[in-house]
Amino acid sequence: MTTMGDLPGDLVEDILSRVPMTSLRAIRSTCKKWNSLSKNQIFGKKATAARKQFMGFMMKDSRLCSIEFDLQGIRNDDGNFVDPSIKQVSKLDQFEVSQVFHCDGLVLCVIKDNTGLLVWNPYLGQTRWIQPRNNFQMGDRYALGYDNNRNHKILRIFDLYPSRNRVFGYEVYDFSSNSWKLLDVNPEWDIQSHHRGVSLKGNTYFPAQKKKTEGGIKTTNIEDVLLCFDFTSERFGPPLPLPFHSYNAEFFVSLSCVREEQLAMLYQRWEACETIEICVTNKIDPNTVSWSKFLITFTGFPVDTFSGSFFIDEEKKVAVVFDLDRYKPTETCRYQIAHIIGQDEYFKSVNIGVAPNLAISYKVGFTPTAYCVPLVCSSSYVPSLVQLQNQQTRQKERK
Repeated sequence: MTTMGDLPGDLVEDILSRVPMTSLRAIRSTCKKWNSLSKNQIFGKKATAARKQFMGFMMKDSRLCSIEFDLQGIRNDDGNFVDPSIKQVSKLDQFEVSQVFHCDGLVLCVIKDNTGLLVWNPYLGQTRWIQPRNNFQMGDRYALGYDNNRNHKILRIFDLYPSRNRVFGYEVYDFSSNSWKLLDVNPEWDIQSHHRGVSLKGNTYFPAQKKKTEGGIKTTNIEDVLLCFDFTSERFGPPLPLPFHSYNAEFFVSLSCVREEQLAMLYQRWEACETIEICVTNKIDPNTVSWSKFLITFTGFPVDTFSGSFFIDEEKKVAVVFDLDRYKPTETCRYQIAHIIGQDEYFKSVNIGVAPNLAISYKVGFTPTAYCVPLVCSSSYVPSLVQLQNQQTRQKERK
């Protein structure tokens, strides 16, 4: 009788290439051969060639979902375009999620009622529940990264008054010690609640502003900057220039990663919000940055402040911007949209679901951080073998 282990390697690799990332753990457990071939498929020489589509995670109806977006057929005359595949992550379906981030193959989920943080390795199927040192707050911002020893950490930026977008302090959770540490860092910069940090090469970058008061004196004409949090030194680097001059948050800004090598920035001027511009970095580290233009195009619509995540495909020369349709106060919901925008003025919009209307959400007491917007992890997911559990915990799971 033929068993799964008797199947030819080429056939197994073809099967594995069609399996969703969130189902690989079950496939790997079937036999040693399949486990070995799955690692080669994900981490070996074929991995780069096979990674032709965007794979990531997003929030949908306050649940974590996987998303796969194949752009290979977008310009074909026969219209052979594959709509994004969005599937709820069954392993985490008991949790309502308000924010999602990822770095180095790990996914950080902020639980909606602020009771804790959940870190998940989709490839290994491992999770880790992280409790607060005191209490998490609704307006907290988070970032996931690692230091020079590849020790993973979480930055928490806490805000006592989230509606004011004012940073009051920082603390870091260390995976190796399983503990939080309050940082002795003066909060000189404010990071608005809708400005999500993006992790690149272990560090996290944020759009930020100098605090509007210094020594009790209100300052004006404040320039917007880019800040890097270095997880090795556990300090912020010097303010870095944006690819445009902005004062007092004149622009909407969203960040994304490109192949874990570059940072991309989408921005719209509030006064001319029908035009989208995207730049990518030529060079970036905690102390320096330089930019080049990726695209500029007239879209005819403003990107929603709380849902404006995006990614770019350099090969196809397109950007995919996740957004909500324009505000319609008489409706009870709004459509979640993925806009595909090309350097050659190519444009296509894809409906990827519905979200509660923002006005309705506010009436029932929701806040932007809990609002069910299509926030998508801003770079394609790359699996990893990072262990989240100690040996004793893994043995209990096997039993």
